[in-house]
Amino acid sequence: MDSAVLRRRLVELARRMVERELISSLAGNLSARMPDGNLLVTPSGVNKAEMPPDSLLVIDTDGNCLGGDQSCTPTSELPMHLEVYRRRPEAGAVIHAHPISCVALSLAGISLLPPYIPEALVILGPVPTTPYATPASTENRDAIAELIETHDAIILAHHGSLTVGRDIDEAYYRLEILEHTARTVALAHQLGGPRELTPAEVAKLLAVRERLGYARPGEDLLRERIAAEVKRVLLDLGPAGW
Repeated sequence: MDSAVLRRRLVELARRMVERELISSLAGNLSARMPDGNLLVTPSGVNKAEMPPDSLLVIDTDGNCLGGDQSCTPTSELPMHLEVYRRRPEAGAVIHAHPISCVALSLAGISLLPPYIPEALVILGPVPTTPYATPASTENRDAIAELIETHDAIILAHHGSLTVGRDIDEAYYRLEILEHTARTVALAHQLGGPRELTPAEVAKLLAVRERLGYARPGEDLLRERIAAEVKRVLLDLGPAGW
């Protein structure tokens, strides 16, 4: 995809994110790798529903501004984007959004790690939730640093989501699937609680995930579930019960 087409696509998807309430006006940010290896990045403080293609900034992978308006003020979440590209050389795009159901589940302490929905498990794999980190700070970068090596979708506690793809369309489709999954899980909790897929069903789906080329090296759903459950129990017990 040449640079002009990529600019138009980023703007189109940013507008769609506002329309579908995956972000609100000034919130969220997108980036994509250009053919020359530099990055197209959304600027700070711009309404994503009204963002023209020429407002996107060109940034190198060290964070230096190479092109854009005179102020050249990229999204405040640029360190998080750069960390993804540093740890995922094959990544072609990164999207940070504020999907309502994803954020609501994190506020309620409900994880998306349990395997509930077949398509979500195949396409997204395990979806962890980071500890809370201050938005627009290097804390966010540090919170996702290791997780992004083995995950394509991450929930940022109290804040939003991060999805990565081989191109901007894949990163966006993963965002849509992530939020649709979160909405379904939230509704299931209102109806009495979701039922997990069985280990045998999960094993078949993970084999499909690997066959389709979606699996990340080192991903381990069982290990992550155990770790998340231990953490939940410790939090429930509080310091007095440790």
